[in-house]
Amino acid sequence: MGWFFELNPVLQGLYATLFTYFVTALGASTVFFFKSMNQKALDMMLGFAAGVMIAASFWSLLAPAIELSAELGGNAWFMAVTGFLFGGVFVIGSDVVLSRAGFIQEKGATLKRSILLTSSVTLHNIPEGLAVGVAFGSVAAGVEGASIFGAMMLAFGIGIQNFPEGVCVAMPLRRDGYTRAKSFFIGQASGVVEPVSGVLGVLFALAVRSALPFVLSLSAGAMIAVVCSELIPESFKDNKIIAAIGVLFGFAVMMALDVALG
Repeated sequence: MGWFFELNPVLQGLYATLFTYFVTALGASTVFFFKSMNQKALDMMLGFAAGVMIAASFWSLLAPAIELSAELGGNAWFMAVTGFLFGGVFVIGSDVVLSRAGFIQEKGATLKRSILLTSSVTLHNIPEGLAVGVAFGSVAAGVEGASIFGAMMLAFGIGIQNFPEGVCVAMPLRRDGYTRAKSFFIGQASGVVEPVSGVLGVLFALAVRSALPFVLSLSAGAMIAVVCSELIPESFKDNKIIAAIGVLFGFAVMMALDVALG
């Protein structure tokens, strides 16, 4: 892994978000091999990813944001709280907008339904890619408390939850009568935005250091909102105990690794 640590931060952010995209495509590719996926396994993965993302939101995003804000002479708690709430409101507002488009599904148009599905997942992938990019950018910018290992773990956690996302987009399309190839294409397309937003996140973090506390906190708020609005409800719906174990294990692993090695 030594070669990765020596890369330009923009390339680090790009490769990390290409990984998260690849996992989305991997999840979508299951349409070529299976008619359905084991729900318990998916719920465990979603729970684990939720735990990793909750822990990473603090240690890789919020904690560095608070420390940098204090270093810059700003009001640490105000910047962190404001950014956190803005990020959460962005994701929740996006969910509200998409839910109001629910009439599309009622009309039974599978093409429109596929657009709605892909748009929903894609919209959530924007702040996820941004969070990874900002995490790597903050390391390069010398933010106290930011670590490349923490950024890598954040990308890893997002990658894990992207696998079920790819499955959840591609499988319903296959059931609607789409070909395997078309179902895969639409499923993987939902993750294409992550490398783009990841690179933009790195560039922004390097260019505007004074705004980093707000952006880091915003990314954390967006991540927590995604966990609360998507991962937790979806994973707890059918297998609450298994999902809860996944959340606890994911949080514990991320916390232990980040504190010990970050």
